Amino acid sequence: MSAPSARQSPMRPEPNPAFDAWKAEFRARARSAGIAQNILDPALEGAGFLPDVVARDRRQAEFTRTFEDYITAIAVTDERISAGRAAQARHSDTLRAIESRYGVEAEVITAVWGLESRYGTERGDIPAISALATLAFDGRRGAFFESQLLAALRILQRGDTTLANLRGSWAGAMGHTQFIPTTYQEYAVDFTGNGRRDIWADDPSDALASAANYLSRMGWRRGQPWGVEVRLPEGFDTSLAGRGSTRAVSEWSGLGVRDVNGGPVADHGPSSLLLPDGPRGPAFVIFRNFTALMRYNNSEFYVIGVGHLSDRLRGRGPIQGNFQPDRFGLRLADRQELQRLLTRAGFHTQGVDGVIGPNSEAAIRSYQQSRGMSVTGQPSRALLEQLRGSA
Repeated sequence: MSAPSARQSPMRPEPNPAFDAWKAEFRARARSAGIAQNILDPALEGAGFLPDVVARDRRQAEFTRTFEDYITAIAVTDERISAGRAAQARHSDTLRAIESRYGVEAEVITAVWGLESRYGTERGDIPAISALATLAFDGRRGAFFESQLLAALRILQRGDTTLANLRGSWAGAMGHTQFIPTTYQEYAVDFTGNGRRDIWADDPSDALASAANYLSRMGWRRGQPWGVEVRLPEGFDTSLAGRGSTRAVSEWSGLGVRDVNGGPVADHGPSSLLLPDGPRGPAFVIFRNFTALMRYNNSEFYVIGVGHLSDRLRGRGPIQGNFQPDRFGLRLADRQELQRLLTRAGFHTQGVDGVIGPNSEAAIRSYQQSRGMSVTGQPSRALLEQLRGSA
């Protein structure tokens, strides 16, 4: 499963003799693993080396998003909320039937769908066999991706989809809910009853049911929250926070923890306190369902994104705690303003998304050089104030 990402541009394979030699070696291993020749031959003959896949794998951690960025600019934007409500309305009968069978609320399933593929609009169009073979050959996580490649070939062998249709993200996550092949093998379901577990079809029914089946198997409990936002008292010992520290809700209440309206925190069983944005940022008491979502994607930001989006789809309000600035002392709105002002001054950042990536850094360096400043390429509040003054 993946986190939300930008639209992926087409990738072109490049000749690579070493990759071709690796495919020849892999062919023998695949045959020993039970992959039929009539499946293996066309799959490997059509698999090309994709250098852009390797590049994306290498730069996954290049940019660090703040909690504010992730929640307000990616996971739970006004656009994603409105699109989610529309998607939920279009597929309400299917979602309620899935909820009834698997015990996972329609809003939660919709939120997962929203973060994984923007409600099916960004399922990925990269040939899965090429992407997985490239990553298996590359070797950084070779054994893992070879296991995914074998699982993808078994999907073809079972007849759930065709080679042409087996497409997804650069890392081999596929369909509306971005299942990797081994997860697909274990948890995908044929909800429509047509004999295929088709998570790639325009009809999202199988994919949404598969996500619900996965969460159900991971221990999701219907009718219980993933977590609730809370307020901490002055002087609270924040060393008590973290998923490794589990307490009864009554203990948190005894320490002065209250819900955001000042009332008692509802008791939904053993809980932990989470401070994803540091001791001064928003605080959450989390429950068992948080752990189930963590099995889908092992990122606290992602889980809060899914949980909060599902809450917004139910009509609940935004997070009330104060998001904290980044290491430069800037909030998302500050960085966006910085980008706008640089571009207006003729130093183009190629976008106003609040991410200080290579384009923004180059624009900052050019601006600093033009003004005789120390050239760092880094944002700062002083730089923002200078740009404001000259605007």
